[in-house]
Amino acid sequence: MASRTYRCEALVLDKTKLGESDVIFTMLAASGEQIRAVGKGARKPGSRLAARLELGCSADVLFARGKSLDIVSQAELVAAPLGAAPSYALLSAASAVLEIARICSFEDAQDPFVYPITARALEVLGGTLCGELDSAHLDLLVAAYAFKLLSHMGYRPDLSCCVACGDEAVSYFSAAAGGLLCASCATSIPGAEAIDAATVAWLRALMNYRFDELAACAIEASQATLLLAFAHTWCATHLDAHLRAFEFLLGF
Repeated sequence: MASRTYRCEALVLDKTKLGESDVIFTMLAASGEQIRAVGKGARKPGSRLAARLELGCSADVLFARGKSLDIVSQAELVAAPLGAAPSYALLSAASAVLEIARICSFEDAQDPFVYPITARALEVLGGTLCGELDSAHLDLLVAAYAFKLLSHMGYRPDLSCCVACGDEAVSYFSAAAGGLLCASCATSIPGAEAIDAATVAWLRALMNYRFDELAACAIEASQATLLLAFAHTWCATHLDAHLRAFEFLLGF
């Protein structure tokens, strides 16, 4: 007979109010499996679950199996990379990361890559490894996370040459086409956006550099915003999803 309880380390991706005092937690298990479970009384004053299962927190959670949704029986905080009182900018950036992780993880489907890259991105965003970051570097890291995770999911942009003809002289980007384009091929691709050599270099850096390396790079705010916009377009195109937190971060 299967056990009626199970325990795992999980990262909180989303919270939804349920009734007067309960919360539905969407969590990412260390195995990469998505778990949706009810926290009974989590919104009551003084609830221990509320403090231990904030957005972005990792916790050691004991679950009880339920008919439709499992139930959070106990939770012990493991890590809170965003800190006790994250800034507005940090929370906005982290919410975009958590949104992508939620869309790219599934119930009853394990993927051990998703948890560590998400936890690592949150650590760097929260300044755990590199100190407090400005808004430009927050944007840069969100863009890097989006491209890295979607590449793992099978949507890796071709940034080596023109995706249509193989020409190495690239000056356009198209999410629909799958990456970089030369000027000639871009004329036949609706929505292809012109980019300069510096932006091409940054797109390649997003794929090749670690999060802590990107956090240490000097970048202008306008350049980081452009990269974030390309990452949003890439995600929206290939995930076919309405990314509300990502759009909020961009100011849509």
